[in-house]
Formats: sequence, structure tokens, C-alpha cells
Amino acid sequence: MAKDVPIGTRAEVTHAVEHRHTLAALSPDLPAVLATPWMIGWMEYACYQAQQPFCEDGETTVGTAIHVDHRAPTTVGQKVIAEAVLERVDGRFFIYRVSARNEQQPIGSGTVHRAVVNVRRFMEKTKASGDRVIG
Repeated sequence: MAKDVPIGTRAEVTHAVEHRHTLAALSPDLPAVLATPWMIGWMEYACYQAQQPFCEDGETTVGTAIHVDHRAPTTVGQKVIAEAVLERVDGRFFIYRVSARNEQQPIGSGTVHRAVVNVRRFMEKTKASGDRVIG
């Protein structure tokens, strides 16, 4: 299992907003501003970057819960900085305080929960569950 991850472990990732990251990419009737799922993805990636050095060979982390607000728009060409800081550990779950900001202001914040998984076993589980018919 993963090594102990110190509280306060952090990482930051930066992305420039492109048209494909906007609501307008989904529908031309929508504004050309950063879509919330992209902001959340960048927050999750910051969590991954913070924790990956503490994973053993064959391990990674996956998101298990996301609780975030998206409070301000970001337009094409602006940079978004997403940050993750390990706030606490609850059993097998690592809870990160996340935030995102553009060059002018904070745009989102909240928490992301992650768990360590063995990639091979995790993928075997997904294949097995894909064989089941739901409905």
C-alpha cells in the first residue's frame, strides 16, 4: 500500500483555456467560458500530482468524491492555476482542499477525495463489471 502522505502535501497545475474547454464547444448557444468539468479535472490532476510520488509501483490514485463550487468565469486564452493541498486522511480516503484561480481572481474551491488503487487489480475489476448487464 502507498507510503504515508504528509498533511500539507501539495501540487499546482496550470492550463491555458482553449475553445475546447468552454461551454461554447458543447453548444454555440452557450458562452465561451471555462466549463466546470474542465476546472474539476484540473483540480483532480493537481491531487494526482501531489500524491503520485507517494504511491508504490503499480499504484495510482482515483477520485471518489468531489465537492466544489465554480464561482467566476474564465475566457479563452486565460490561464487557470489549480492547486491541491492534502487536508486530512479518513481511513483509505485522502481529502484534498482544492482551489482554482485565473489571472484575475479565484474561480473555484472545495474538496476532492481520492483513494489509492492497484492499477492492475482496478482494471481487472472494471473488465469484470463490464460483463454485467444493468437494467
